[in-house]
Amino acid sequence: MEPSQSAPKNPISGLFIYFSPMNRKGRAILILAILLVAGLLLDTSLGSVSLSLGDLWQAMVNPKPGDMATEILWHFRIPKAATAAMAGSALALAGLVMQTLFRNPLAGPDVLGLTAGAGLAVALAVMAGISIGGIGQAWGLAATASIGSLGVFLLIVAFSRKMTDPVGLLILGLMVAAITSSVVSVLQFISQAEQLQSFVIWTMGSVGNTNPRELAVMMVIVLLALLIILSQLKALNLWLLGESYAGSLGVGVKSSRLWLVAAASLLTGAVTAFCGPIAFVGIAVPHLVRLLLPSAHHGWLIPGVMLGGAVLLLLCDVLVQLPGGTQYLPLNAVTALLGAPVVIMVVMKTKNVRW
Repeated sequence: MEPSQSAPKNPISGLFIYFSPMNRKGRAILILAILLVAGLLLDTSLGSVSLSLGDLWQAMVNPKPGDMATEILWHFRIPKAATAAMAGSALALAGLVMQTLFRNPLAGPDVLGLTAGAGLAVALAVMAGISIGGIGQAWGLAATASIGSLGVFLLIVAFSRKMTDPVGLLILGLMVAAITSSVVSVLQFISQAEQLQSFVIWTMGSVGNTNPRELAVMMVIVLLALLIILSQLKALNLWLLGESYAGSLGVGVKSSRLWLVAAASLLTGAVTAFCGPIAFVGIAVPHLVRLLLPSAHHGWLIPGVMLGGAVLLLLCDVLVQLPGGTQYLPLNAVTALLGAPVVIMVVMKTKNVRW
């Protein structure tokens, strides 16, 4: 499908176009929005202490200090659900940008090594004595993870200009991720017990360890990256047709690539810093959303994948909670179980894969 399909030019005038009952794309966005609300309600109601919808409503509209439902909802459940929704949106958006930029359906933050680069930077920060927590450390940790992600992404972009085989580029990304993971393993071996415990727990992935200050930092970074991507909306649509074609239509290829790389690195770095290296969301969500949203225009895909990413990670956060217990499964284990079959499906449907 050509990327020249119509999309609303601004949110106000395009509101009725988005949600028109006769518009399949509008219905898809509306369905994803409803699923997001349902996911938020489900994620905030389930846990070691189950809360009914009535308890949630009373705790939201009439919070009482000292009330168990109020304390659980406002101090744990809402920050956790908000973190899951924001992290899922950010990773899905980063995956969409990378798949468009490389014109490769298997591109994603974890596949091309961005998550591993951010993890290496965080490991170095932990080794240097920076704790994972606090507003000052929050900004420092997010900046460190983004720099690590950006470094790996720039390396992949540099190699992509000399490689035309998409499968070879993916193998290169996996090797970069393997190298960074090996360095992280060495750092773990020589680290102290407290640093090792903190880092190992972080690598399992979790959306329940962020406090409101860290959540605010992540929100600012995600909004900044989203504004950068929206400023490159026309360029993103033309990138689907190839670098040469986009350049011939007036897109500043080098500057556009730099802005998109920076945005994807900010998104990946912010999520990785506060939630750990969450895998498969960035690569799987754009494909799942395209099954529901029949459009190649990024004016539709951007809100679609952000809603879809939020829904998927909220679902994963619900699944990690052991019923009736206080323990949680590693988030990465659940995202891999849901995301890996999508990657397998994409590989099997890709006709130009050369063995």
